[in-house]
Amino acid sequence: MLQEERFLRIRSLLATFSRLSVERIVQDLEVSRETVRRDLLELEGLGELRRVHGGAIATSAEPEPPLAVRLVARQREKRAIAKAAVALLRPGQTVFMDAGSTMSICAEELATLSGMTVITNSLNIALKLAGAGEGRLTGNKTILLGGEIDVQGQATCGDTTVEAIRRYRADVALLSPVGLHAKHGAMSFEHHEATIARAMAEQAQQLILLADHAKIGQASRVTYARAADIGVVVTDAKARDLPGMAALRRACEQVVLA
Repeated sequence: MLQEERFLRIRSLLATFSRLSVERIVQDLEVSRETVRRDLLELEGLGELRRVHGGAIATSAEPEPPLAVRLVARQREKRAIAKAAVALLRPGQTVFMDAGSTMSICAEELATLSGMTVITNSLNIALKLAGAGEGRLTGNKTILLGGEIDVQGQATCGDTTVEAIRRYRADVALLSPVGLHAKHGAMSFEHHEATIARAMAEQAQQLILLADHAKIGQASRVTYARAADIGVVVTDAKARDLPGMAALRRACEQVVLA
């Protein structure tokens, strides 16, 4: 079995079971333990799993790191994705935006536009769009959704937030998943984050997902949108040759490489 075939099988197993023993992989792939250890080491280097005693755990099976940590990871890719996503918008549109590091960078790009109405549960994004800390006002209207405070995510959440989302209809929902998989769709690790994203997607005419290459082909705990319901996926050029990309192109309406 070729290495890429083994990688595909290991990814598939992790997407299903989240945690695997070396012995399980040896039996499933019918290869030696040493081959499995080498494969796990390489996949860990790619950020696709974390090796643990006796096996491996999918990185998507673990919570995302704090926002402050995510804000400094893959900044160049996220900036390119944000610029490409904003280029898809038109003046006068109403846009939902959820919380996250990619969305925070997207807000900086969107702030250069005018005439937009942005509805968000992110405290960070609301402040950026309002021009806080820069002594200026943008030409956009910003609506911050109420609700309980998620301190780690720096966002509002809960039933009150979902009820507030239901009061609006948007042209576009700009969302950033934890994982994006052709079979499992757009996914979050936290249930409360998935609930917010699902409500925004349902209340928007078009769903645009912003996901850097590390999220492509990855599965997490909770699906909030099927791949068939995604209008556009915006990712970076490093995703071009990933194993999960071909299936994603077939499943979604449009994929943009930034």
